[in-house]
Amino acid sequence: VQLQESGPGLVKPSQTLSLTCTVSGGSITTNNYYWNWIRQPPGKGLEWIGSIDYSGSTDYSPSLKSRTSISRDTSNNQFTLQLSSVTPEDTAVYYCARAQRGKSWSECDYWGQGTQVTVSS
Repeated sequence: VQLQESGPGLVKPSQTLSLTCTVSGGSITTNNYYWNWIRQPPGKGLEWIGSIDYSGSTDYSPSLKSRTSISRDTSNNQFTLQLSSVTPEDTAVYYCARAQRGKSWSECDYWGQGTQVTVSS
């Protein structure tokens, strides 16, 4: 299974950050898996943003829930992150990753390489 993030590397404050994760070697509708967005701000640890599971159900970090939307395109085997009203504090490397149902996001078994997103005017 391979995951690849794509999207703009620079977003202006107050705009919406939009990233897509393209999955190959496995279907995002396969039972028993959920698909995550995770980020790492500079000098900080990993932060879970949210996920979408094989059935399309979503779950979000409480701290980011009001600004986050995760959706999927099953025909292209992709899932997408939208984070609205961004500030410089949203600057981070953003990762997509797969986890098995019943396991924590920290136990994701496949990860994308990550993409740097900088929020700046």
